[in-house]
Amino acid sequence: MTITLISDTHNKHQFIKNDEIPLADVLIHCGDITNKGTLEEAESFLNWFSDLPNKNKIFIAGNHDFLFENKVDFNFKEIIPENIIYLENNGITIDGINFWGSPDQPTFFKMAFNKTKLQRKESFAKIPKNTDVLITHCPPHRILDETKESDYVGCEVLWETVKKIEPKLHVFGHIHEAYGIKETEKTTFVNASLLNEYYKRTNAPIVITL
Repeated sequence: MTITLISDTHNKHQFIKNDEIPLADVLIHCGDITNKGTLEEAESFLNWFSDLPNKNKIFIAGNHDFLFENKVDFNFKEIIPENIIYLENNGITIDGINFWGSPDQPTFFKMAFNKTKLQRKESFAKIPKNTDVLITHCPPHRILDETKESDYVGCEVLWETVKKIEPKLHVFGHIHEAYGIKETEKTTFVNASLLNEYYKRTNAPIVITL
């Protein structure tokens, strides 16, 4: 299975041509599809994402995507096209490969999906042991999570969880300047942010084969 990985487009998807996104069996976006979290931004992204020719398209929300956190006033599921899979602390199996997605992250200003340490423990405890591809918005601690100030801001709870379940692939974004790939014996880690720390489009989609 080939998987194309992207993240953190922040409403700049409109400047990405369809042929810039490599065709693969599965296309994954790891959150921050919007910049201000508005309905207009979300609908614009979903229309663009839906038109991409990849057969299976998965996305999760990020800390900018307030619309998806507001489940009281708005049913966001009504705007998601049928050919797009949205994951929020749940999973799906495609061609025998198990995917799980979560937007939850440590507190980061007054952004969406901020969770306490206890809440993150409860959330990440739901990730099945047989998960092959883990999709989160935030990185695990000290894995492609270093900021331009040389701070490691990834989630320690997530890192402990990843060590237990040992997914084949763990993909995320959030820390734009930490874009890249890190391989360990058990897991390939990918920070798939397309924008750099100045919100400029500098990075290319990453394709992984499982």
